[in-house]
This record gives sequence, structure tokens and C-alpha cells, in this order.
Amino acid sequence: MTKPRVAVFDYGIGNIHSAVKAVELAGATVELTRDKKVCAEADGLLVPGVGAFAAVMDALQGADGGEVIERRLAGGRPVLGICVGMQVMFERGVEHGLDTEGLGEWPGVVRQLEAPILPHMGWNTVDAPFDSVLFEGIRDERFYFVHSYAACEWTLEVIAPFPAPHVTYARHGERFVAAVENGPLSATQFHPEKSGEAGIQLLRNWLTTL
Repeated sequence: MTKPRVAVFDYGIGNIHSAVKAVELAGATVELTRDKKVCAEADGLLVPGVGAFAAVMDALQGADGGEVIERRLAGGRPVLGICVGMQVMFERGVEHGLDTEGLGEWPGVVRQLEAPILPHMGWNTVDAPFDSVLFEGIRDERFYFVHSYAACEWTLEVIAPFPAPHVTYARHGERFVAAVENGPLSATQFHPEKSGEAGIQLLRNWLTTL
């Protein structure tokens, strides 16, 4: 069988090389690129992200990332966001009093978690829907998180016949969105590439959707 082709979007921010290695281990042919044509034509596009919401948005928009992602999703072509690469899919991010516009693929605000200890750093379990594709076979596993901000409410309303998204939650002080599967757009707040075999299996599961 031909391996699926995945483009890892190299827009200047993200845990890029470990993400590339993890997707290769999961069974894909991977290209690290910011070439819009390659990103558009790949079977899957992975959008990494670390650091501040505003900095990630600046870097993404500087590389025409919003256009790349929007065009893929409009054509039903899969995209996977990781960590801040997930957060920027929401409407807004508020950090240190700075309110930054996100890509707006989902309604909602990314804000600081209400927790006794920040950042939320280390291994944690998740509460995934029983019919989740991403978490098939790994619903009871632990995944590696490093973040102080998250989307804590899911407010997207979907009207039939469109299928309802699969939303996975985790808890650190309060409940927050840990992953989303919404048509061609999927995302995780945790780092699959740092989550050992469970993370690799999640990436394998994503590859089956390409």
C-alpha cells in the first residue's frame, strides 16, 4: 500500500522535528514545508504550535497559514492541529490581557486555566467519546500536556444532517477541551509526538482518516 503523504506546516513555530518523526513512525511519508502547493495537495496537513497564542497567529498569518488551512477544510481535506496549533482554531485567545483573533474555525475563547499549579505539565488521562476515531483502542491511555491556556467550553452547534463533532475533555483544576474531531479538522491540546506509543497510535488513527 502507498503511504499517506503528510505535510508538516513549517511556519517558524512548533515542535517540528519531533512531530515529523512521530508521523513517520505512525506510517506516513512526511514533508516539512511552508510551500502552499505542497500543503494543499498533501493527504494530510499537520499544524504544530508552541508558545503564545498571539505569536503563533502572527507566524501563521505571515506564512498565509489561515488561507492554507481554510482552503483545505473547504475542500474536505484533513488538518490536524497540535497544542497551540489547536488553540488558534478557535475565535480568540486571551493571554496576559492581550485579546488576539484566532482562525475562527470554531467558536470560543482560549484562556488561562483556573488551576492551583500552572503550567499543566505532564501526563494526564482524557475522557473521549466511545465512537472517537482518534482514540480508538487508546481511550484509557495517558497523554503528555504542556500548557497554561485552553478552551474550556465547546459551543459549536451543529444542525442535522451534519454529524456532531467528537469532543474529548481532560481536567487540570477545571475541565478543558483536550481534543476535537470535527469533519476534516481534528486537533489535540496535548502532544501526541511526546506521548509515547499512545501518541503514535493516535497519529496512526488519524492517518486512517486521510
